[in-house]
Amino acid sequence: MRHTPFELAAIATAAVPGLNPTAVAPSPDDATDFDAALLETADGRRWRIRCPRGSEASARLETEMTVLRAFEPSVRAELPFQMPAVAGTVRMGGLTTCVYTNLTGSVRGLDELARGSERLAQEIGRTLAAIHGLPQSLVDRADLPSYSANGFRQRRLNELDQAATTGKIPPVLLRRWEQAMEDVTLWRFNPTVVHGDLHEDNLLIDEDRVSAVTGWTDVRIGDPADDIAWLVASNEPQFVDTVLAAYHEARKEPVDPQLARRAALAAEFALAQYLVKATSLGDAGAARDAAEMLAELAADIEASEASAATAAEVAAAAPAGGDTAPSGAAAAAAAEGNDEDASGGHTAESRRLSEASAAVQGLALPPRDGEAEPATAAVPLVTEHGHGA
Repeated sequence: MRHTPFELAAIATAAVPGLNPTAVAPSPDDATDFDAALLETADGRRWRIRCPRGSEASARLETEMTVLRAFEPSVRAELPFQMPAVAGTVRMGGLTTCVYTNLTGSVRGLDELARGSERLAQEIGRTLAAIHGLPQSLVDRADLPSYSANGFRQRRLNELDQAATTGKIPPVLLRRWEQAMEDVTLWRFNPTVVHGDLHEDNLLIDEDRVSAVTGWTDVRIGDPADDIAWLVASNEPQFVDTVLAAYHEARKEPVDPQLARRAALAAEFALAQYLVKATSLGDAGAARDAAEMLAELAADIEASEASAATAAEVAAAAPAGGDTAPSGAAAAAAAEGNDEDASGGHTAESRRLSEASAAVQGLALPPRDGEAEPATAAVPLVTEHGHGA
């Protein structure tokens, strides 16, 4: 059952005694798992409410409460960003709804982040590093999932087997992912605390800094590449490079040479996870959309591989002295392959990865046409009289 922002405002009053909202607006969130709204009271304070639509989403909120309690003031003080605080909860129909004190900053889309300043990109990198540098004892004390590098690789293989049983994963993707997951050299990493649901909607931005990180529902010890995957969808390689450079500098550990590769794999594989979740929920429409996006991703990859193979053939056929240049279709194919290599593959495949990154956020159908959400720091709050605030 979906709840309107005004219904959420009423629910919030039950979660926080004495709360009297005077204005309300929608708030960005995982579109299938949660209803969310931003509230304002007469004293100008703002609050955020998240109401789960099912038992799994409710369990995620309860996990987040456990995580947030584990972050003692001394830990929070060391972080370069703010974290949410739960102001109150209420149980309805066996599901837990949470109300949070609102944090400063606004949500920005990935394209807007990529067009931002170099300082902002560096801030994002340092934010990632701070999360991955958190003491693992926080996760252990909260009894949350913990994976070794090989254990995490095996988990991915198990998920691939599960996805294959749907019969909707194109063979080129099954082969590509299985080869990557069987390559043990790709999975030599030091497990860290992982946010687990990191993407642009869970970063609040204030000018050129990350003011807060939200959405701590999937914290675990695992592969840090999972928190990098959302960046793969960016069409601005310089932005991604700047983020990763700042990340590695702040981590002050040996650079993980396979981090970006695993992040790209995670972004692709998100579509398979999306398919499995949609199938398990019996959501035929979402499963159909997932299958279509997987087919498009497979076609993009096959085209890219064919172009690279043609370019390699042209290069092999060229005279040793290089005096005779290829011409016609062969030259065009070679040029196309070189362009894709130079851009890091930010072509049609990147669009599929963008959809994969969005899909892993609950079951939000990407793109969400007609469902644009306002920024959380400057929302057009609707008062009880229906006028903009």
